[in-house]
Amino acid sequence: MEDGLYHLRIDTPVGPLLISGTAHFINAVSFTDKPAVDFPQAPALLLDCAQQLYEYFAGDRKTFDLPISQEGTEFQQTVWQQLTVIPFGQTISYQQLARRIHNPKSIRAVGTTNGKNKLAIIVPCHRVIGSNGTLTGYAGGLWRKRWLLEHERTDLFTGLF
Repeated sequence: MEDGLYHLRIDTPVGPLLISGTAHFINAVSFTDKPAVDFPQAPALLLDCAQQLYEYFAGDRKTFDLPISQEGTEFQQTVWQQLTVIPFGQTISYQQLARRIHNPKSIRAVGTTNGKNKLAIIVPCHRVIGSNGTLTGYAGGLWRKRWLLEHERTDLFTGLF
C-alpha cells in the first residue's frame, strides 16, 4: 500500500487533528471531533508531520518542512502558496491577500479558497483576518483561530523579559 492514503490522529491544545497523506505527500490536516480509531501503521512522513506539529504547539517551530499536495484550481494553488509566506505571528487581510496575488477584485474568491484549504496550520489560513482586524470564518471554529494567533503572537515575546 505504498501509494495508499493513510491517516494519523494526534491530540493537540486545539483538539484532535487528523493528518492524512501518502508515503510521499501530506494531503490534509484537519480538526476532528470524531472519537479515536485505530488506523494502520502510518508511514514515516505522517509521523514526521505529527512531530513538526507537536514542535509548533510547543513553541519550538515557526515553519513546516513537509511535502504537501492538495487538489485545486490554479487560482486556489496561487492563494494557498501565498498563505505559506505569511510570517509566523503576523496577519494579513483578505484584501491584502487578493492584492498579493495581483487580483485585487478577488476578495470573495480568496476568502472562499481560504476556507477550502485542507492543510490547517501547515498552510496557515488562520493568519488571514477581516480588513477591520476582526476574526472571520475558520473551518476549525473562531476559538481555534484565536488560539492559534495568540499562540504565535505570545511566542514572539519569549525571551524578551
